[in-house]
Parts: sequence; C-alpha cells; structure tokens
Amino acid sequence: MKRIFLFLLITPLLAQQKAVKFETTTQLVVVNVAARTKGGAPLNGLQSSDFTVTEDGKAQQIKVFEYQSLADAVLPPPALAARPIEAATAGVKSTVATGIAPSKPGEVKYKDRRLLVLFFDQAGMPVSDQLRAQQAALKFLNSQITQSDLVSVMTYLTDLSVLQDFTDDRDRLIKVVKGLAAGETGTGNGSTGDDATGDTGAAYSQDDTEFNIFNTDRKLAALETAVKMLGSLSEKKALVYFASGMSLTGIDNQAQLRATVNAAIRSNVAFYPVDARGLVATAPLGDATQASQGGQAMYSGSGQRTAQSNFQGQQESLYTLASDTGGKTLLDQNDLSLGIVQAQKDIASYYILGYYSTNTALDGRYRRIKVAVKSNQTARLDYRSGYFAGKDFKQFNSSDRERQLQEALMLGDPVTDLTLALEVNYFRQAKDRYFVPVSVKIPGSDIELARRGGAENTRIDFIGEIKDAKGALAGTVRDDITVKLKGENAGQLARHNLEYDTGFSLQPGTYTLKFLARENETGKMGTFETKFVVPDLTAEASYLPISSVVLSYQRERLDAAVATAEKDKKLLAANPLIQDGSKLVPSVTRVFRKDEDMYVYLEAYQPGAEKTRMMVATVSFFRGSTKAFETAPLQVTDGLNAKSKAVPMRFSLPLGKLQPGRYTCQVSVIDPGAQRMAIWRSPVVLLP
Repeated sequence: MKRIFLFLLITPLLAQQKAVKFETTTQLVVVNVAARTKGGAPLNGLQSSDFTVTEDGKAQQIKVFEYQSLADAVLPPPALAARPIEAATAGVKSTVATGIAPSKPGEVKYKDRRLLVLFFDQAGMPVSDQLRAQQAALKFLNSQITQSDLVSVMTYLTDLSVLQDFTDDRDRLIKVVKGLAAGETGTGNGSTGDDATGDTGAAYSQDDTEFNIFNTDRKLAALETAVKMLGSLSEKKALVYFASGMSLTGIDNQAQLRATVNAAIRSNVAFYPVDARGLVATAPLGDATQASQGGQAMYSGSGQRTAQSNFQGQQESLYTLASDTGGKTLLDQNDLSLGIVQAQKDIASYYILGYYSTNTALDGRYRRIKVAVKSNQTARLDYRSGYFAGKDFKQFNSSDRERQLQEALMLGDPVTDLTLALEVNYFRQAKDRYFVPVSVKIPGSDIELARRGGAENTRIDFIGEIKDAKGALAGTVRDDITVKLKGENAGQLARHNLEYDTGFSLQPGTYTLKFLARENETGKMGTFETKFVVPDLTAEASYLPISSVVLSYQRERLDAAVATAEKDKKLLAANPLIQDGSKLVPSVTRVFRKDEDMYVYLEAYQPGAEKTRMMVATVSFFRGSTKAFETAPLQVTDGLNAKSKAVPMRFSLPLGKLQPGRYTCQVSVIDPGAQRMAIWRSPVVLLP
C-alpha cells in the first residue's frame, strides 16, 4: 500500500556522536591469462617479469602473480553411481541454503583447481527440460569430471539459492543434483500475446508480456548476483546456465542484461548457457504440450513464423550472454553434458595477474587492458580485453539507483550507513483482516541536505517487503519523498528526526518485514529487519482482546508535514491513528521529556457486541516494583465500531510529575460485563 507522510519530529537524537572515518580507494584488477605455444599447448614457466600490463595505455605494476596448472585426466566413476536414488538423496534437501565462501583480496584460494558453477533455472524450464538438465549434470559428475574440477550448484526459482559451495566431493554433488525437485514452473517464457500464443478458450485477460519483462529482469538479476558472489575469487570461473531459452522484450531488458554482462566481466566469470530443450522439431500448429493458435494466423502461416522467431530470439539471448563474457553456448544438442565439458575444456592452465589500477576514479567507464610478453618470448595470449570500473553513487543514473535498491534489499547482511528505528502495530479491521501501520524513524543528523533554489532539500527512497511464515510475499512498498526545509526548520533538522509512515492490510499470522531507506545526496542506506505477529483476536477467549498500544508525544496536522506524498484515501481511512485531520505520531524509540504530554491510544474489542459495553482502563508507571504514578480510571461507554467491534481508548497525561529515569509503562483494560481484562507493558525513558 502507499505511504502517508513524513514528519519532522522534535525528539532526542538517535545518534549523538559520529565516529571519525578515514577512507582510501584502491581497486584490485585481476586478469586471467591463458598462454599457449603456436601449437596450442599450454606455456608454463613464465614469471611475472615476463609480462607487461597496461590499462588505457598506462603501465601497471603486477602485484599478484600465480600459475594455475590444471589436469585433464578424467576420474573413474564413483561408487555412489551404483547406489539407488533413494539412498543417495537421503537427508538432502534442495532448498538448503549455503553461500560462496569469499577469498581475501589478492589471495588465490583454490590452487590448481578449475571452478565450474552449475546454475539451474528452475523458474524458466518445464519439467521435461529440468529432468534433462539434471541427467546431464549427473552424467558429467559420474563420468566426465577431472581431478582439477571444483563444482558449485545454484538454482533460481523465486530467488537465487546456492545449494553447494565449490567442492570436489562427488558424493555430495550427486546428492544435491538428485535432490533438485522438478515442478511445473516455466514462468520465464510465458505468453507473449502474439500470433504464436495458444487459444485456450479462456475469457479475455491481460497478456503476460509485461510480466515477462520483469521475469526476465529477475532472472538476469539472479545471474548478476551469482557472478558478484564469485567476484571475490581471483580464479577463472565458468557458469553453466541450464535454461529453456530466455525471452527478451524489445529494449526493456537491455539495461539489466548489460548490468549482468558487465558484472560477469568484472568478476572473471564466463557464461556457458545450455538450451535444455535440445534439438527441437516443431509442428506448424505446435505440439501436444500447448493449445493451437486461433484465428487466421494458423492458416496463413503467420503463427508458425512468429513461433519460430520467438524460439530463435530465446536462443539469441543465450548466445549474447555467452559471447559477451567469453563463453560458448550449447544449442540444438540433446546431450546437454557437452555444454559442461566445453566449459571444462576452455579453462586450461593459465596465469593469474593482479594489479592495483592507477586510475582510482569510480566513473563506471570502460577500461581497456592489454597484456603482452617480452620480446624474447613467443606466446599466444587469451585474456579479457577490459572491464567496466565501479561507479560512485553520484555517477548513478535512474536505472542504476533502482537496481541498487533492489540488490540491497536482497542482501543477507544489513546495510547500516543510515540509522533506522522501526515500529509495527496492528488494529483489527474485520474478522480476518488487520491494518498494520509501520513507522520508520531516521535521525536528522544522518541526512545531508543540498542547497537548491534557496531551500534545503533532499530525496529519500524507501523500499520494503513483508513475507509470511512460508516465505510468500504478503506486501511491498516502494516510495520516494522529497524533503524541503527552509529557514529555521533547515537549521533544526540535524538535532531532530524524520519519521516515515506506511501501512498494510494483513491476515493473522507470523511475518518478516525487511525495510530499506536511502538518502539520495550521498547514497547512504540503512536496512531494518524484524519479525512480528498479527494475532487472531477473534479466536481469543482467555483474556480481553486489544490492539497494539501506541505511545506518542506529538500530534501533527496532516498539512504540517515537511514532505507529503499522494494521499491514499483508503489508507487514510483505515489508519486509526488519524483523527480530524491530525495524526498521532508513534514514539518509535519511546523516549519522552518531562515538559511533554504522553498520548496513549489503543483499541479493545468486543466480538459479538451490538452496542458498547462499559470498559475501564488505567495507565501506570513503575520503577522496579514500585508504582510511581497511575492515572484516574477511564470509563468508556460508547464508540463501538460495528464492523471491527473495536472500542477506541485515548489518554493524554502530563509527565511533569515524574522524575527523570527509566520506567515500565503499564496499560490495564477491564471489561466488567465479560469479566475479562488485558495488561500491556513496555519500558520507557523520561529525560529532563
């Protein structure tokens, strides 16, 4: 759902001090060089002094030098090949997540080893192709692998999964590959809405073209993530990509395709795509796996021409991935293991050269590399001709920035350059629906504003997702807000905080929320991840069901926000914290001052009631086991919501009578008629 407002909050700072940080920029560039004699045999025995390396014509000093001697002797079949599949796959799950262990800069982690990645696109292959790819991988592991090979296994279904890091344990690799679960997926190459689309007789609906754009982008993004994981390894890598073609939609996927190729070149990874469909002979009206085309296209030949064009386009996309990264593609072959063997043969003995580039500019430009041997040496050299430098945030275009947000949200490790605090609440809307407001607080000291047009302004991007207990996506948010401050407000920002609010409509259950914010002057980002539970209050019979309790010190007029977005009327109407044009701003950190008033809001629920039953509520403050303060009992006799059965309760109490310190705030609610009660507690801090 959409966002609401961004407020300037008069609160204590989340971070009082900033640590001094010294930075320097160095960029280690690794070049893998295959040196061969005129007859094609590997040329060994060369030293670092025998090579010269230039980048854009400027000589570079070689700091890393290593020779990788790779054997080509095929290993005998393992004993595991004779075992039944059930025994081989016992205890192995295809969803087991691991990772690629990185190496230190300049370190050659795998001496004299060939690194091969088997990447299975489970989202884009039908069951028959998944089984063919699986059998090809097993054939390679059983009868074609050499003693120098280290193999890793990755899959893509809804996201990237690393099932096995690089290993030469064939027993383990065979178990992992046999554990791949084939299922009806094939979402990667769906309907294109053209003459080749089958006529299923279903009612008219929007075609899948625009969804294919995003499906292809997500697959390319998964490949980009995979090669970036491999980027820390100095060795030469080959990624064998099993897929049933790849549909590119005009120029819509070109940005992500270019980003994936550039990332592979920077990481010394070559793609070896394998078309898992093998050699295909298509009937004019399609085979029995799909419905025939309708209309005149099936009689004029237009449908057949379009289908053939789509098929060739899907193969051309695989060819592009291979040719642009130095790999080869396997098309129209039924023995898919030949694609892995081709990657194996292409990585023969080679030299690893590493240098720290004298050009430290992070401008994203292409740097041309030239490697040569001394005049007294004769060799044919094979190496990458250049790479794209990294980009400083200020050099990012809109596509780069959007892709950075998506990648940062997918990271397992949090980004902490920008400090975030977050609070999640819940309020019952109906029997099985709850409104879940989310409040995010950012310290103003973390925001760097630039002067434009006489005002201080910056843009803040927000992106987040909620997943249920099964990992299914339950809600997303993608927002950007421009903050403009003038005069006194601009000067006060560094001493106060900004708060962003959004909301979701969810069913009862356990959820995980991951939220990311980015400040667009410096590119600083921060992530916040938390689990929360939306309880089923309808089924509760042991105690009085209540909503979350919101503590606040500030009410803000909606028209007083320092930045606003398009107002979603449904979202505003569903938010119980908004009343009469004012919003109760939750205190995310629950830090208050003596000269402030504390506002308390909650809802108690009376399922089955037709009119409000009287309820009594109090707010108490405890220091240890001693009660320091308690409000007079609040009697509520009206306000029942006919749909949600909610009775709102509001408190406003001055804090001047309390001494500064730490307290436990307790809210007690009693329903005398139903003889039930509820107690809620939370720690709070009171400052002078």
